[in-house]
Amino acid sequence: MSKKVITLGEIMLRLSTPDFKRFVQSDTFDITYGGGEANVAAALCNYGLQGTFVSKVPNNPIGQSAINHLRRYGVNTQFIARGGDRLGIYFLETGASMRASQVVYDRAGASIAEVDSSEFDFDKILDGADWFHTTGITPALSDKAASLAEAALKAAKAKGITTSIDLNYRKKLWTKEKAREVMTRLCQYVDVCIGNEEDADTTLGFKAKDTDVTKGELNLDGFKDVFKQMKDKFGFKYIASSLRESHSASDNGWSALVYDGTEFYHTKKYNVRIVDRVGSGDSFASGLIYGLVTGMPMPEAAEFGVAASALKHTIPGDLNHATLAEVKELMKGDGSGRVQR
Repeated sequence: MSKKVITLGEIMLRLSTPDFKRFVQSDTFDITYGGGEANVAAALCNYGLQGTFVSKVPNNPIGQSAINHLRRYGVNTQFIARGGDRLGIYFLETGASMRASQVVYDRAGASIAEVDSSEFDFDKILDGADWFHTTGITPALSDKAASLAEAALKAAKAKGITTSIDLNYRKKLWTKEKAREVMTRLCQYVDVCIGNEEDADTTLGFKAKDTDVTKGELNLDGFKDVFKQMKDKFGFKYIASSLRESHSASDNGWSALVYDGTEFYHTKKYNVRIVDRVGSGDSFASGLIYGLVTGMPMPEAAEFGVAASALKHTIPGDLNHATLAEVKELMKGDGSGRVQR
C-alpha cells in the first residue's frame, strides 16, 4: 500500500504571458492552475503515492476547472469544500537573463480566505494518513485560513502523523510582524520545517550570517547556525532549506541543506537553466517528503528532493511532471540532457 499524504492550502488560476513577453506586450495568457500545497500533492501522486489536497473553491465552473486539473494528475479532491465568491488568480511575467520575473496577485476575497474550520472533518480527512503538509502561504491569506491551518496541524499531531510546513513568506500577503506571530504558533505542531534563508529570517526571526544570494555565494556556516537555533526553539525533527544562487533570472545554482539535529547534509549542486522557476520550492518539498515518508535515509531524501526540483526548473507551469525514473536517473549523475530514444 502506497503512503498517503494530505496537503492543505489554496489553488489558484495562473495566467502567464507567453514567450517571455512583458505584461504590457501580451494580448493572450497561458492558463494553468497551481498553488504550493496543490503542487506538492500532484508531485507525490506523480511518484506513485496517494496525494490528497484539501481546500475550498467557489461552486462555479472555474472552481471545478481547478479541481479537474488536479484530478487529471491523480490527486484525491474529495475533501475540497465548495462555496465562497471566487478562485484566486495570479499573473506571471516570466523573466530572462537580468530581467526578473514578476508576479501580480488578484486573490483578495478568495473562497479559501473565507473558510471556516467547521467545514472540514479532519478526523475523517486524516484517517490512515502518513504525512500532513501545509505552507506559510495559507495562514497569510486571512485569520480564518490561519485558524484552519492550525486546526489541521493540531489534528495531525494528535493522530501521530508526521507534519511539515514550508515557511514560504510572501510580503505581498502579510507583514513580518504578523507572520512571526502566526508562524511561531503553528511551528509548535511541526516535525519537518522547510524554507530558505529569507523565510527563516522573516517568518521566525532566525538570520544566517554573511549570506547574500544576489552575489551568487553561500555561507553554509550561517545556515548551520540558524538551523541549530530553530532546532533548539521548536524541536523540529528535520530542518531543510533549498539553496538558490541567483546568477540571473535564467541561470541559478541549486542545492539544499538538511539537518536532523546531529548531521548537516549539503547536497550536490546543479547549475540549472530556467524555463519556469515557479513551483521549484514546492518540488523540493515534495521530493524531500517522498524520500522521508518512503524510508530513505536523510541524505538520499535530500538528494531526491534537489534532483526533482532541478528538473522542475525545466518544466513550464506550477506542477512538477518529472517522473520517478527521471529523478533517480539524475541522482545517479546523468544530467546530460541527451535525447532518450
